[in-house]
Amino acid sequence: MPHVQITLLEGRTPEQKRRVVERITQTLVEEIGTNRENISIAFLEVTPACFSLGGMLMLDRKKSP
Repeated sequence: MPHVQITLLEGRTPEQKRRVVERITQTLVEEIGTNRENISIAFLEVTPACFSLGGMLMLDRKKSP
């Protein structure tokens, strides 16, 4: 049973998530031959204060020139 966890900054719409879920599910079905019903996907949404890139909080990156 494949499980995919996606961590991303909060703010995506349900429609965006629906499209992502569909594409990832279809890719797993095609590439590893599993049944759609066995695939679970979870979104872990974090705030810009709880996520960093390149040693800088995303909250601070927005402030950088």
